[in-house]
Amino acid sequence: MVRPLAKFVVVLCLATLMASAALAQSVEQFYRGKTVTMIVPTSAGGNFDLNARLVARHIGRFIPGQPSVVVQNMPGAGGLLLANQLMNTRDHDGLTIGIMERGTPQMAYEGDANARFDPLKFLWLGTLSSYASDSYLMLVNDNHPARTIDDLRKPGIVARLGGDTPGSTNLTFAILARDLLKLNVSVVRGYAGAANMFLAMQTGELDGQVIGLGSVRGAQPALWNGKKVRPLLQFGRLERLPELKDVPIARELLSAPDDLALLQFAELSFFIALPFLAPPDVPEDRAAALQKAFMDMTRDPTFLDDAHKANFELSPTDGATVRSVIERMAATPKAVIKRYVDIVRKGM
Repeated sequence: MVRPLAKFVVVLCLATLMASAALAQSVEQFYRGKTVTMIVPTSAGGNFDLNARLVARHIGRFIPGQPSVVVQNMPGAGGLLLANQLMNTRDHDGLTIGIMERGTPQMAYEGDANARFDPLKFLWLGTLSSYASDSYLMLVNDNHPARTIDDLRKPGIVARLGGDTPGSTNLTFAILARDLLKLNVSVVRGYAGAANMFLAMQTGELDGQVIGLGSVRGAQPALWNGKKVRPLLQFGRLERLPELKDVPIARELLSAPDDLALLQFAELSFFIALPFLAPPDVPEDRAAALQKAFMDMTRDPTFLDDAHKANFELSPTDGATVRSVIERMAATPKAVIKRYVDIVRKGM
């Protein structure tokens, strides 16, 4: 008969052995036959969702053990729902990854009470776009009276721009266009994504929206190629995109140092425009494997061909570069962030 103490010791030893065996697994052994879940903070069909599904189709080939990858949509609170879940989840084994809305990391530094995460603690895999060949455009319909951005400073010419939920960059930059750049812009909130705003533009309910060039090309190629929309202004650029050399960047409209500092903070998110991540505390060898898999994928001809067919803009950078941009967010003077928050929140 085994005494209770001896039985406890046996169970403890077995548990220790099992844990040791798990730790001794190679990355390939761990992932073989497993499924990785890719979480998306938006509804299906939008730009973040489409890019996440592109990655989900390919990244498994580059993770040792070649796990399958499934996509799970988790829209809510401008991306905060996903960020909070990834920060506070117990799933630190490397089987959960996600794509984050570009503006979500900044919300942690803006003092948002619902941002219960530290962006610098996440495992950043990289971004598909650093905006090297993209631009965040203020677009209006081709029949709108504003032919250039200067027209939106003339009496009687107003652009009704659509906006999503608080935290979404389309809403934020529509507000900044109105309240920082002092343009004649009317912000209409409550649209669930760019696709719905394009529908509203076609019915005349809206005049335009603020959206990435890559997104327009990927989701609305007929509108862009048919010149049914007109770009008036570029955000997220240090200089004009060569193919849009006649369209000014937002920084050209400002001269006061305080205004420029605010815009620079606001635009940091574009340099990590499509960031992929995993929760904190993923085992070091799996973390390194995921980061390597992401960058290896971005150089793969099959992946690049798939992205090209979908008209996606690609200018990938690695996880260390994403982290360096977030460190710049964290280092922004508090007075600059406070003024930014005051303008954006008041505008909502």
